[in-house]
Amino acid sequence: MNVPSAADLTVSDLIVEAFGRYPNREAFVLGDQRITYAQAAATTSQIMQVLATRGIGRGSAVGALSPNTPEVWLLQAATYLLGATYTGLHPLGSADDHLTLCEDAGITLLVVHPEFAATAAKIRAGSATMQHLLTLGPSEVGLDLLALCADVPARPLNSGPATAEDTAWLQYTGGTTGQPKGVEVPHRALVAQTAMLTTSWGLPENPRYLISAPITHAGVLPVLPTLCRGGTVVLHQGFDPDHWLHTVAQERITYAFAVPTMLYTLLDHGVGAADLSSLETVLYGAAPMTPARIAEAYEALGPVLMQGYGQTECLGMATSLRKDEHDPRNDPALLSSCGRPVSATRVAILDRYNEPVQEGDVGELCVRSAAVMTGYRNQPEQTAEALASGWLHTGDMAMRDDRGFYHVVDRKKDIVVTGAFNVYPREIEDVLAEAEGVSAAAVIGVPDEKWGEAVTAYVSPRPGVELDVEKLALLVRERKGAHQTPKAIHVVDDLPRTPAGKIDKKVLRSHHWTDGDRQVH
Repeated sequence: MNVPSAADLTVSDLIVEAFGRYPNREAFVLGDQRITYAQAAATTSQIMQVLATRGIGRGSAVGALSPNTPEVWLLQAATYLLGATYTGLHPLGSADDHLTLCEDAGITLLVVHPEFAATAAKIRAGSATMQHLLTLGPSEVGLDLLALCADVPARPLNSGPATAEDTAWLQYTGGTTGQPKGVEVPHRALVAQTAMLTTSWGLPENPRYLISAPITHAGVLPVLPTLCRGGTVVLHQGFDPDHWLHTVAQERITYAFAVPTMLYTLLDHGVGAADLSSLETVLYGAAPMTPARIAEAYEALGPVLMQGYGQTECLGMATSLRKDEHDPRNDPALLSSCGRPVSATRVAILDRYNEPVQEGDVGELCVRSAAVMTGYRNQPEQTAEALASGWLHTGDMAMRDDRGFYHVVDRKKDIVVTGAFNVYPREIEDVLAEAEGVSAAAVIGVPDEKWGEAVTAYVSPRPGVELDVEKLALLVRERKGAHQTPKAIHVVDDLPRTPAGKIDKKVLRSHHWTDGDRQVH
C-alpha cells in the first residue's frame, strides 16, 4: 500500500484539517461580521463549485483585488483546493500595473471587491487572458460571486488534485529594485512556512491575530498557522492607530503583524492609556526598522516585539529576532540584528563566487530551506541567478557576528560607492533615526563628478517638528566619519513608499539619475 509521506503534504491538506478540527470556533472577524470554521468551510466549498463551473482546476490561474475580507482569503483557499494558482493584487496598485501582472500570470478569472469595479473594468478591457470577472457583492461589472454561492449547496471539503511541487501562490515582488517578478510558491513551501512560523515567529498557543496590512502580501503569512491552531483572524481594511489600539483591547488580540511604517505611525501617535495587556507578540518585518525606533517601540508596547526577516522568495522565512532579544537595556547591539535562522533553515554569507566569507565580513545573505520558491515565472535567467549553487540569493548584504546573529547592512543594489569607498545607506539611516524629531530616513547615492556618487539623505520629521539639517549632518559625521556624511540632507513631509509599505528608493533616485545611468555595484 502506498502511504503518503510528509513530503507529499499540500497546503490544501492543512486547510481541510483546520476547518474540520474546530467547526464551532470563530475563524474570522471583520467589524460586526463573525464567521465560524464550519461557515468558512461551507463558503469555501461554494466558491470552489462556482469557480469549477468556469473552468478553474489544476493549472488554472485565479486573481483577486480586494481589501481585507474573510471571503478573499476563502477564495485563496478554494483556489488551492482546486489545484489552481492564486495571485493577489495589491489594493494600492494601479490598473496598468494590475493588468501587467494579470497577463504575466495568465489569469483567466479575476475576483474583485465592488470598490474596485472601475479598475476591474479597465483590466478586463485590456486583458487578452481574462475570461471571467466576479465580484464580492453587487456591482455594475461582473457577476456577484457571493450571490452565485448562495445558490450552491455546500459539500464536504477534500484536498484536491494538487501535488507538493505544484505552484499554489504566484506572488509578485514589491519591485523596489526593478520590475516586479512573479515568485512561484509551491504547496511544499507553504506547508514548510506554516511549521516554521509556528515554531519561530512567536505565535501564541491561542492566537487572536490582528492584521491591518493587506493580506495580499506578508500579512497573510500568519493566517493559516493561526487557523491550524484553532485561533481567530481579526481583519482591518487599513491601518488607523486609534482603531488598532481599540481592537487590541476589545478583541483581546494576542498576536499582530506590522510593517515598520505602521509602528512609526503608532509611535508618533502615542499609545496613551490603551489596554495592551492581551498582546503576547507584535511581529514586525517586510522592511528594515531602525534600532532607535525598535527601542522606542519596546518601551511603548512592552516585551512583545519579534522581528521576522526574509523575502517573498522564501516566504519571509529566513531569520527571527526573538522577543527576549529585544530589550535595549540588556544588549542594545542586537537591535541592529535580524536574528538567527528560523527552524529547518540554513543561512550562509557568501562571496561573489558562492564561497563562505570569514566571520564578521560582509557578503550576500543566502538561504536554503523547503520554503524557497521554485523560481520566477517566465524569467529563467533571473531564476538561475537567484538559485545559483542551490542557494536562494537574497540580494541583501549582511554579516554574521561571533554569536551567530546576522546583521543586514543593506541591499546589494543600494550600496553607494563614493570616492572608492563602499557606503551602506542603512548604517547612516540608523544614525539619522536616532536624532530627536526624525520619523524616518532614506539614504541614496546621486551622481557626482568628484566622488562618483555623493551620499544624499532624505528625512521626514515627526508631527510638529522642524529639523536642523546641519545638526543631522554633524551627528552622522561624529558617528560614521566624513566619507559617510551626507553631502545634502533634504527634509520632506513623507518619504515615497511602495504599496507594500517599503521606502521606494527608485522614486528618490529618479530625481537625480536618468533611467539606466546608475550602475549596480
